[in-house]
Amino acid sequence: MRRHELTDTQWNLIKDHLPGKRSDPGRTATDNRRFVDGVLWLARTGAPWRDLPERYGQWNSAFQRYSRWSKRGVWQRILEALGGDVDLEHLLLDSTTVRAHQHAAGAKGGETTKRSAAPGAGGARRFTPR
Repeated sequence: MRRHELTDTQWNLIKDHLPGKRSDPGRTATDNRRFVDGVLWLARTGAPWRDLPERYGQWNSAFQRYSRWSKRGVWQRILEALGGDVDLEHLLLDSTTVRAHQHAAGAKGGETTKRSAAPGAGGARRFTPR
């Protein structure tokens, strides 16, 4: 077992709370454990979705599935099922801990900005932000 993955005990606690069980209509999700392990790997390492290791599947498919499960409340059920697990006690699966890109600070971009020129230079110079 890899250190970022669920133990068999943890898996047994949550497997019946996941979509894609044999009792659910439609296609059964045979890779639910691999997918959950991939999400836990991302949450524990802080890596972006695009850096999801191939052993967990394609990153975009995993992201789409994560998003669907979030909207359906699946992650809430998983966390409730694992409620007393010390290993997962401080794991947060929401966007409040996701770090924003350095250019996502809210500044206007792409426009010419004025700044004052050196004294006596005769006015403001224009520059284009990088």
